[in-house]
Amino acid sequence: MSVRISSPRLSAEISETGAELVRLQDEHGRELLWDGDPAFWTGRSPLLFPIVGRVRNDRIRVRDTEYELPKHGFARISTFDLAEADTSRCRFRLSSDATTLERYPFPFQLDIAYAIEGSTLTITAVAGNTGSDPMPVSFGFHPAFRWPLPYGAPREAHAIRFEHEEAAPIRRPVDGLIAREALPSPVQGRSLLLRDDLFEKDAIVFDDLRSRSVEYGAPDSGSIRVDFPGMPHLGIWTKPGAGYICIEPWQGHADPEGFEGELSTKPGIVLVPPGESRNFSMTITVDSKGF
Repeated sequence: MSVRISSPRLSAEISETGAELVRLQDEHGRELLWDGDPAFWTGRSPLLFPIVGRVRNDRIRVRDTEYELPKHGFARISTFDLAEADTSRCRFRLSSDATTLERYPFPFQLDIAYAIEGSTLTITAVAGNTGSDPMPVSFGFHPAFRWPLPYGAPREAHAIRFEHEEAAPIRRPVDGLIAREALPSPVQGRSLLLRDDLFEKDAIVFDDLRSRSVEYGAPDSGSIRVDFPGMPHLGIWTKPGAGYICIEPWQGHADPEGFEGELSTKPGIVLVPPGESRNFSMTITVDSKGF
């Protein structure tokens, strides 16, 4: 099952599986989101919870007990309940159960809300702690936008423009974990010109990020702006030759190489007190007129 919401300038379709955004179209019906072609990658815009990336040996440690937890967690493959919906907004809910507690021993309620206003889609995740202990959690967004965008510019003209200059070193995954080695930033000033060879060694991980907004597109062509005011990390990823680019705001990231601590001490984890919640949000704004 999926839900469709819209405004006169934008429409979106969201699946109950993973509460995942699976289509995004502008006012002319042009497709902005990757179509999930299995030849490259079946995802479209998965939600990453309760971890982002991979943990060492795919296992977390909580109070000296280990639990098997797959890369990016389990929300992306879980069936959410539709809590509410109207023409321009909807909300899905996932609650902990016996299956989730076997992998992540914390009772929770995760609400995912989508709302369209004008040319902007807002996605808000609320992770609530329904247990009696502090809940360690990360959360990530993973939208895959068409590369090239459907506005006529060639693929090689596309770039990501950051809110601020990003001169700090970046990281790369090694066997899914964050490498110890820091590498020079590929961002020139505020611009990252997109090329396939940038992704031959997997994603670009910004773990020391100044910007909380980026714009993606090509000169004299349409663009997409992604705002993520409360998310301190960012991943940029594709498979070389694929027709998408993922712009991924994160709270947290994969385990660093050599990390052996408990989940609560993992870099990027936030602790949600019992009975409280933590919000994570991003907006996608489409400008079909120019970059």
